[in-house]
Amino acid sequence: MCQAFRYGRPDKHNRGAKNVVSIKDIAKQAGVSISTVSYALNGSNKVTDETSSKILAIAKELNYVPNAAARTLKKRESKILGVFLTDFSGDVYGDLLSGMKAVCNAQGYDLIVCSGKQSHRMLPERMIDGAIILDHTFASEELMQYADRGHKIVVLDREMDHPNINQVLLDNKAGATLAMEHLIEQGHKKIYVVTGPEGSFDSVQRMKAVRQVAEREADVEWIEITGDFEKSGGERAADQIVQAYDGPAAVFCLNDEMAIGLCDRLAESVLGVGQEIDVIGFDNIELSKYVQPRLASIDYSKRKWGSLAAEQLIKIIAGEPVDHERIYVTLVEGGSVSGPIQSDSVISMRNDRAVSY
Repeated sequence: MCQAFRYGRPDKHNRGAKNVVSIKDIAKQAGVSISTVSYALNGSNKVTDETSSKILAIAKELNYVPNAAARTLKKRESKILGVFLTDFSGDVYGDLLSGMKAVCNAQGYDLIVCSGKQSHRMLPERMIDGAIILDHTFASEELMQYADRGHKIVVLDREMDHPNINQVLLDNKAGATLAMEHLIEQGHKKIYVVTGPEGSFDSVQRMKAVRQVAEREADVEWIEITGDFEKSGGERAADQIVQAYDGPAAVFCLNDEMAIGLCDRLAESVLGVGQEIDVIGFDNIELSKYVQPRLASIDYSKRKWGSLAAEQLIKIIAGEPVDHERIYVTLVEGGSVSGPIQSDSVISMRNDRAVSY
């Protein structure tokens, strides 16, 4: 499935097939061969200035518009970039695409957004000049094959080494380390970590950092809960945490969507966010600012990530040298993290639970 953000400008003189002017029409009126017209339209020195001027004047008079598909085949370029996404939803993708779109518009490129394995053919069929990949339906081996054939690619979701592939990666490890250290600095000795979906590059990288911190902090209890980067994953995690609650704890959700789901579900229990349970997310999406208390999170510029990816792709298409880039992260503190607290109501709940047993 593909969706175009910006199409080429339609010409008011070329709206229907019946009105399309071909180079054959120009050749007939100019009294020259089709090849001579082609040379003139492409600025070749094989045609005299006088003949070229005559042909260009006739082309203008007839409102001739070059055929985009034919031009693409001839020049091996389409002036279109493709971005391939596993998912379209969420604030992260909206800001990411906004950054890409701004660069494409400024550089004279169109941008199309695609998902699903059927869209992969756009690369080998050269329907686009290059691709930005944030899509786990592409195997790395497949991308390597395309790169070997000369296709230009920027990846946002994996590490790859090829002259036709550039990386613009989020500093996931630094972000996860910031989140974990923030919870530890607040005095937490029990920390839940809600993971992302299996196979997610972001989740894998963030969990590597989590485990590195866990190895250093032997006196902290770490509990992993399987998540999916969806709000529902956070809700399920909250149910487990409430059921097992035996004292103050903190939760690091590997994205804000899950953190918000977890906070919403905790609001239905006696456990308060920023009180009995501290919560921190990752992505600092717009909605995080409106969660009460304000959700602590890991921030980075999604728009810059998208714009830098598009800039890098356009450079490698042009044959310019580029270095791999990294998007840096910062900690945004919020009321959802305040240190271990245990209220009287929770103590009462625990006593009631003990009596019931």
